Amino acid sequence: MSQRQTILSGSPWEDKVGYCRAVRIGNLIEVAGTVAIVDGEKVKADDGYAQTKNIIERIEKVLEEAGASLKDVVRTRMFTTDLTKFDEIGRAHGEFFKDIKPVTAIYEISKLVSPEYLIEIEFTAVLA
Repeated sequence: MSQRQTILSGSPWEDKVGYCRAVRIGNLIEVAGTVAIVDGEKVKADDGYAQTKNIIERIEKVLEEAGASLKDVVRTRMFTTDLTKFDEIGRAHGEFFKDIKPVTAIYEISKLVSPEYLIEIEFTAVLA
C-alpha cells in the first residue's frame, strides 16, 4: 500500500472541518477546492482573471511540495458564482494550461464560502 502524504496550508479550518490542502497517495495527488486570497488591490472581489491566476499560482507551490508540477495536472474543476466571468477565468486558466491541456469543467453555483470569491478550483495531478 502506498504511503499517504498530507499537505497542510496552515488554515485554522483544516482542523475545524477536518481537511487538508492536498493528499498524495502513490502517484496520485488530489488538491482541495481552493479560492483566491482577495486583497482588494491586486486580487479584487469582481476580478475573475486575478482570482483564477492567484489560485493557480498558489497551487503550483502545493504541487511542488508534493513532488509534482502543473505539468502533472490531469483535471481541473472550476466552480464560479458568475458564469459571465468565463472569459476572464478561461484566459487565466489558459495562461497556465494552454500546452498541458488537462480535462476541465466549469460549473456555475449559487455561492461560495464568502461573497468575495468568484471562483474555486480543484486539481488532480498524476505523476508518470
